[in-house]
Amino acid sequence: MESVWSYEVNFRKRETLNQDIQCDILVIGAGMAGLLTAYMLSKSGRDVVVIDARSIAGGVTKNTTAKITSQHELIYDKLIKEFGEDGASQYARANELAIRRYKEIIDAEKIACDFEHKDAYLYTSDNIKDIENEYNAAKRLGIDAELVDEVNIPIKAKKALKFKNQAQFHPLKFLRPISEQLTIYENTVALDITEDNTVVTKNDMKIKANKIVVASHYPFLNTPGYYFMRMHQEREYAIALENAQDVKGMYKGIDQNTYSFRNYKNLLILDGAARRTGENEEGGAYEELRKVAKEFYPNATEKYHWSTQDCITLDNIPYIGHYSSKTPDIYVETGFKKWGMTTSMVAAMIISDMILEKENDFSEIFSPRRFDMSASMKNAAKDLVITAKNFIAERINIPEETLNSIGNGHGGIIEYKGEKAGVYKDNEGKVYTVSTKCAHLGCELKWNADDLTWDCPCHGSRYNYEGIWIESPTNKCLHEV
Repeated sequence: MESVWSYEVNFRKRETLNQDIQCDILVIGAGMAGLLTAYMLSKSGRDVVVIDARSIAGGVTKNTTAKITSQHELIYDKLIKEFGEDGASQYARANELAIRRYKEIIDAEKIACDFEHKDAYLYTSDNIKDIENEYNAAKRLGIDAELVDEVNIPIKAKKALKFKNQAQFHPLKFLRPISEQLTIYENTVALDITEDNTVVTKNDMKIKANKIVVASHYPFLNTPGYYFMRMHQEREYAIALENAQDVKGMYKGIDQNTYSFRNYKNLLILDGAARRTGENEEGGAYEELRKVAKEFYPNATEKYHWSTQDCITLDNIPYIGHYSSKTPDIYVETGFKKWGMTTSMVAAMIISDMILEKENDFSEIFSPRRFDMSASMKNAAKDLVITAKNFIAERINIPEETLNSIGNGHGGIIEYKGEKAGVYKDNEGKVYTVSTKCAHLGCELKWNADDLTWDCPCHGSRYNYEGIWIESPTNKCLHEV
């Protein structure tokens, strides 16, 4: 299960950090946000090192639909109401600039990454007033937008909002030449940051840095910052179809149970079927998309399918800035919702400007300090960690007759003698058992039948069926607790 991007691009393998080092700036996370931040800082002459728990662009970046757009669902009308026109204007300016900055880097570095300017559409069959309100908000903010009555997709939309001159690209083709300019260590897991700005890794290496940027998709430190109390995570699924349709733009529905469309070369990427992480025990997300594809494009052939995960903040605005009020030399980039490509550029611009002490006129709206819980939640977080450790279940031996309730190729939770265990049987009947308690804060894991993973419904940590962690905020496997 790999995205079309992953099938087409491989990165040069980098070594694991095996000695203590010092650097000016350490970036944790080699996805789009982290690499863009490192790129901008290195271009300014700073000594930058990047580490990643796995591989370059091996997480969310490789599973994006790769739209670069300032149109982020119904956002601007809400922003004006909640943060005023100035706050909304900051958000709009930042994302419009991000589109232009991608083009500038692509031209300067001569990167062939299938970059194309495309119009972006929000469409509706039921909520015309919401679309009209969003249009009025966009015009107030100076966004080049237009209301249209017809769209080039097989859904009968009554109204659509078009943002002109947006963009799409191949994210891994873009990142490969960028990554070649940077010092990167793969398979280097950050476990902690000490008070003197030293990052401690899983293999007990230490990295001393003047500035640290946490660009690990989901922040791995619970305190300070308390991001696990300020975000949730959702999964979204995509299929790429051959012999479908050129929709001549990028489309996203605002109604319930609607879908997104964009083309890449001869493929149509259809995505949707979103679920909150930890709420997909029965599966069926891919089948939902395949059923829709069969209805819309009966002669199309599925070439790829994949899924991704998004961090969503309390107010749908990313957290970009100082990790907390108590950590002036640690920065965070997270909560990009479903707009990671554009927001990665926004984050890189803001954080690099902050570190380089440059003026920036759009950083305030993204500041994590708009929800600073550090003082009031200190004791509560400590209690949660203690509780979690007490609830981690040990591996238990389960009789064969009990295991028979799980069929081959399926997973689920089994209770035996008051203990719970997660069980998965592969297609040959081999059994894999894990603790059902998340290694992050002890929430009970749920089976994800589409991805064959154990997912945390509280904060979005994920593990494969053997208990190996694959998504933060946890940075431990289930057997390591």
